[in-house]
Amino acid sequence: MTPGQFREEGKKIIDWIADYYENIEKYPVLSQVKPGEILSSLPENPPLHGEPMSAMMKDLDEKIMPGITHWQSPHFYAYFPSNTSFPSILGDLVSSGLGVQGMIWATSPAATEVETRVLDWLAQAMGMPEKFMSGSTGGGVIQDTASTSALTAVIAARERATKFESNETGVRQKQVAYISTQTHSSLEKAIKMAGIGKANLRLIEVDDQFAMRPELLDAQIQKDKKAGLLPFFVCGALGTTSSNAIDPLRKIGEIAQRENCWFHIDGAMSGTAMLCPEFRHFMDGVELADSFVFNPHKWMFTNFDCDVFWVGNRNELINTFSILPEYLKNKATESGAVFDYRDWHVQLGRRFRSLKLWFVIRHYGIEGLQFHIRKHVELSEKFTQWIKESDDFELFVEPPLNLVCFRHKKGDDFNMKLMNTINEKGKIFFTHTKLNNQVVLRMSIGQTHTELQHVEEAWNIISDTARKLA
Repeated sequence: MTPGQFREEGKKIIDWIADYYENIEKYPVLSQVKPGEILSSLPENPPLHGEPMSAMMKDLDEKIMPGITHWQSPHFYAYFPSNTSFPSILGDLVSSGLGVQGMIWATSPAATEVETRVLDWLAQAMGMPEKFMSGSTGGGVIQDTASTSALTAVIAARERATKFESNETGVRQKQVAYISTQTHSSLEKAIKMAGIGKANLRLIEVDDQFAMRPELLDAQIQKDKKAGLLPFFVCGALGTTSSNAIDPLRKIGEIAQRENCWFHIDGAMSGTAMLCPEFRHFMDGVELADSFVFNPHKWMFTNFDCDVFWVGNRNELINTFSILPEYLKNKATESGAVFDYRDWHVQLGRRFRSLKLWFVIRHYGIEGLQFHIRKHVELSEKFTQWIKESDDFELFVEPPLNLVCFRHKKGDDFNMKLMNTINEKGKIFFTHTKLNNQVVLRMSIGQTHTELQHVEEAWNIISDTARKLA
């Protein structure tokens, strides 16, 4: 394909994407295909000869699109938002076009330095402690997901606790990590992958708001110490996955600091809300954190994948992950004057992810981002009020931000039937969880193009369907 052909076909694909967004509400939000249906529509053998773009686009429309669940639909309320925006899409396109592999500063200085600057912008805009800025002891790095950041934090914590002996001799000490019963499953996976072992992961019970109880954390740490174990890692949640519960971060951080445990804060979705000063009380105690993670690819209009991971002491990351083979040696690295982000995480190769974030921040500005976050919270408050005014539904827990947990009063089976009936029709898509062993319905309101009329329509569908099923 020549540059001229690329220009011609690229314009068609931009038009296709724009048409998709203009017509996105015509699609069923949840894909209606059966397992294996897409697979069976695709040839078993690859083409021997090249095919025209027109044939690929025809198959995209006819074979691929039926198998798409439309995460960018304004009627998508499932799981968590994974929103994007046109500036982000364009930034990602430029990144793909440049084809940068930014593993070290020398392989593309702009990839490193744009990332450094953009993450400093965000730290400043979100009221993060000075230590998370690149000009201080720490700094930020873009990972793919919060799961990878969790693994990075656990491994760095393991090495700090063992004075970096584990990397040399293997994990020998009985180290213990602490999360709540509501913490995301990625932390359990990280503990397994880091060689700590699931048996050495303590799940701390939560209160009636599903937030970790710090007094139980403290008691468990003392019990483990008496048993000759080494506490090394504590995770607090700035918004749990099931209910968006906010852990008491200051109290947890004080315990972690006293016990020389690495304190990691997981703000995967709700971290974005810290752009708004009125929500920052939720992260009281953030200055006690050794690391903090949030996903712009959830609620900050930046397409997947883009995860921001800040640390208070970057040397602890570098000493954990740095390996310098001969083929990567260069003058810039040896000078010590640059960041080589491959030393800040597991992977060596790196995409130019910061470019789409740069596009988003410059397009919206901080005030524009704040506007949309506040709008989503206001929409969630309206939905919450409708629940409270209903005779048939009940609010399960007061929402701190943009996730509403509620249920119909007729019980678990009815709630599951209600949700599945609605999702199968395709107009809206929402999901459930279990809290206190009860089925709870979740409305996660955070898609880029969701407006009041969409949330009103969702509530009408839910309440009308409930009346018909009852």
